[in-house]
Amino acid sequence: MAYYENVFIARQDISAVQVEDLTESFTKVINDNSGKIVKTESWGLRTLAYRIKKNRKGHYVMLNIDAPAGAIHEMERQMRINEDILRYLTIKIDAIEEGPSVMMNSRSRDDRPRQYDNGYSSQTSAAPAPEEATLAMEEKKAPVLETASDTGEDNGEGTTI
Repeated sequence: MAYYENVFIARQDISAVQVEDLTESFTKVINDNSGKIVKTESWGLRTLAYRIKKNRKGHYVMLNIDAPAGAIHEMERQMRINEDILRYLTIKIDAIEEGPSVMMNSRSRDDRPRQYDNGYSSQTSAAPAPEEATLAMEEKKAPVLETASDTGEDNGEGTTI
């Protein structure tokens, strides 16, 4: 038998329980046709790159399958019939990866460093103490400009600078 990887996207308005039921029904189709599901991963509700059938989000599920080609064809036929499936893709692979997939290993948005993150921990304040701030402000005061009346100089045009 050959190894396959199948990813399908279910509509956003169905519940997670219904997505699990869809996964179980596709697993049953594979098992009935002398195949087996090696690994199943639910990637959750994710935003689509573009709208598909008026949906902006979808439930992603990945199946790693060890089955003959006939079982894959039957599963894909069932996916085409089902109205809850927006898209699916099945590819033939040489071997099934051990451990979680790349999508499960990828860093989430919360793990990325923030633009305002300056390396300080949340318990230490990045702002200087109040007395240090006032000293810094006094040192950075702008120089006082002299006015024409203070210097009493004449530039020859009748105005003093």
